Amino acid sequence: MAAPTDIILHQASRVLEIVFSDGQTSRLSCEFLRVHSPSAEVRGHGPGQEVLQVGKRDVAISAIEPVGTYALKLVFSDGHDTGLYSWDYLQELGRDQERLWQRYLERLKETGASRDPEGSPAPAAASNWKRL
Repeated sequence: MAAPTDIILHQASRVLEIVFSDGQTSRLSCEFLRVHSPSAEVRGHGPGQEVLQVGKRDVAISAIEPVGTYALKLVFSDGHDTGLYSWDYLQELGRDQERLWQRYLERLKETGASRDPEGSPAPAAASNWKRL
């Protein structure tokens, strides 16, 4: 298991940058981290119990707390703070980011849900996420 050697929260762009001891560097948006939270609230308690997270486009990370020597607890601006992001899970998110993001966008489209918070004006054009 590679551990982070550097963790940087870029507040203006709402991106968490993580550099691992094996050389992997991941730049994960706050929205991406929030919708892929490892918490039971998001993942459920078993296969098929996942809860699609909607309206998280503008979410930010308001605090980062280390958990021992194996994980981070991320506190989000919407109050979510129950997921523990292990080093392995953070590396997995970095490696599979594009596939996971595309699947998330597909699930939103399938359900007619939006990334925008309720009451926000719809974007002028559909936005495609690009690797940061």
